Amino acid sequence: MHAASFGWALWCCGHRRDEAEEVLQISYLKVLDRTARFDGRSSLRTWLFGVIRRTAAERRRRQWLRGQLFERWQLSEPLAPPAASPETVACDSERSRNLLQAVSQLPERQKKVLHLVFYQDLTVEEAARVMSLPVGTARTHFARGKRRLRELLATQEAHHDRR
Repeated sequence: MHAASFGWALWCCGHRRDEAEEVLQISYLKVLDRTARFDGRSSLRTWLFGVIRRTAAERRRRQWLRGQLFERWQLSEPLAPPAASPETVACDSERSRNLLQAVSQLPERQKKVLHLVFYQDLTVEEAARVMSLPVGTARTHFARGKRRLRELLATQEAHHDRR
C-alpha cells in the first residue's frame, strides 16, 4: 500500500514531494507508535488514508500558524533594536537566573515536558510521544509544571520586593 499511500499524500500536500514524504513518514510513525489505531470500522486502506489526510491537515495548520506568528513578529519588531541599558541587562540576567532556579525545582517529567514545548517547539502531544507517555499524562505534567513555575516565580518576586 506504500505506492498508493504516497500518491494520496502527494495529493493531500498539493503535489509537493518533500512535504508528502514528511507527511507519509509522520503518518507511518503514528501507526507504529499507536497514536493512530485501527479499530476495524473501515478497511485498512481507508483508515490509513484518513490518517494521512489528517496528518497533512495538521501540518498545514501548524505551518500556517507559524507563518502568522512570524509575520506578526516581523511587523512588531523594530528594524534596529535600541541598545540595552546596563540596568536592563542586569534585570534580564536576574530574571533568567530566577527562571532557571525555579525550573530546577520542578519534578523531572514536568521539566522535560516544559522544555520540549517551550524550547523545542513541540506540541504537548509530540512531547508525550518523545517521552513515551500517554497524551493525558503529558498534558497533566504540562499544566502542573506551568502552575508550579508561576507559583515559584511569584514567590521569588515577592521575596525580591521585600529586600
